[in-house]
Amino acid sequence: MRRVLLLLALIGQMTLAGAQQADFQKAVARYKNSTSVTATATKTTHKAALAKDETAKGTLTMKQPAQVSITITEGKDQLLMEGSQFTMVAGGRKHKTSSQKNAQFATFQTVFESILSGGAKDISKLTDLEVKKQGSLLLLTITPVADSKKAARRMMFTSFQLVIDTKTSELRSLRMNEKAGNYTEYTFTNFNFK
Repeated sequence: MRRVLLLLALIGQMTLAGAQQADFQKAVARYKNSTSVTATATKTTHKAALAKDETAKGTLTMKQPAQVSITITEGKDQLLMEGSQFTMVAGGRKHKTSSQKNAQFATFQTVFESILSGGAKDISKLTDLEVKKQGSLLLLTITPVADSKKAARRMMFTSFQLVIDTKTSELRSLRMNEKAGNYTEYTFTNFNFK
């Protein structure tokens, strides 16, 4: 009886993962025929210790196969992904890492590569990714799991959340959650698919 229940649970999980992959592929289908996408970006920085959030404007540029660039305040703040390489410029300081060195960015890279390929890259087997449909929005939450206490202390972000409009394929927001309730959120408007 236990084996039957275990088998049914496994089949249920596989069916759910397949449905989530199908929802994701539909939501990002527009990227399949686009070589580049641009949008207006608004960055909101929330610090729990401060009374008011900081906001700034910039641009989002995404190019196939694996290039994402968010540039704020004329390049003073940047978030760049070029394949497995990640560069973050904040407050005049540049931080570089890769998804091979820093496991918290591995799923992040895979998800963006899948978005840019129109869903061709399978995300259903990513264990630290949760996909939920909420009306016309698809919410993708990446919660990286550290392999040691030392690695957990070094993690810059506790989770990432991407919101995709399923009707337009537009990436509505990217939120990077930090410790102590702090976060950086980018919202995107005025999309141009080429």
